[in-house]
Amino acid sequence: MPDHHALAPLRRVSTDILEVAYYEAGPTEGDTVLLLHGFPYDIHSYAEVVPLLADSGFRVVVPHLRGHGPTRFLSGTTPRSGQQAALGADVIALMDALGMPRAYLAGYDWGGRAANVAAALWPERVLGLVSVNSYLIQDIAAAAEPLDPEREAGFWYFYYFLTERGRAGLARDPQEVARVIWKRNSPKWPFRERDLERAARSFANPDYTDVVLHSYRHRLGFAPGAAPYARLEARLAELPPITVPAVTLDGLADGNFPATDGSSTARHFTGPRLHHTVADAGHNLPQERPEAFAAAVRDVRDLRQEHAARDRPTGRRRDTT
Repeated sequence: MPDHHALAPLRRVSTDILEVAYYEAGPTEGDTVLLLHGFPYDIHSYAEVVPLLADSGFRVVVPHLRGHGPTRFLSGTTPRSGQQAALGADVIALMDALGMPRAYLAGYDWGGRAANVAAALWPERVLGLVSVNSYLIQDIAAAAEPLDPEREAGFWYFYYFLTERGRAGLARDPQEVARVIWKRNSPKWPFRERDLERAARSFANPDYTDVVLHSYRHRLGFAPGAAPYARLEARLAELPPITVPAVTLDGLADGNFPATDGSSTARHFTGPRLHHTVADAGHNLPQERPEAFAAAVRDVRDLRQEHAARDRPTGRRRDTT
């Protein structure tokens, strides 16, 4: 049976270290939005979001993140890092390769973190941000602080991936690892077997295991960062604010990340911000509630335009007498 929601065919472009495989849709002259997927998911989290945004006038670009799908490292000597600075730097490098001066960034999980990093460190490149679960820059210095036991149980794979047993398990059966995580992350999402199988095809990337393990080992302080990202990680350790217009989302049925009213992360957003909760949505919010995610992208465009109009000079002559 043909998959009418497949994001194909893919295009490819080279950055300084990657050949990035990506899907593109929409008018070339429209505002661009990059849609960034999470782990353990793939670009098809956005299969139903893409046409909604293309119809709203956006140029839509959906890349496979490093270690996923056909995206490949150009050199065998490049560290297979999954740390947050690497993910954020990849976003800017992709924009450079595509000749894209500025764009909206939207994502969840790993993709949301990449978007947060790019927005915080390169705000001049980011028109606006949509982020599921709000502020996602990791406070690695606080990684040893425990969460409540219920949430720790949901993050079992963080600790599994610290071990060589976890490496072997992920390498042997990434699809079943993803199944367990999907169920916990989104208890109300009745995903189909073909949804999981399609996403799992992107896990066949030869660098998938190394990138995933480094991501979790680094964030918990069990692996050093790659040297090329040391300066960026030092800046991220300061938990820099998001100054660009932002719309943040929480799914009310997220099994691992309890929904909030946004106030707990408000200090990290110093630009205009809206926060929404989404009924019946779990962690993979764009695939579970595509219309809500697409609406958030339209909202951040409106928020930017409203903010720009408010700051624009009126052109009226000032009376100085």
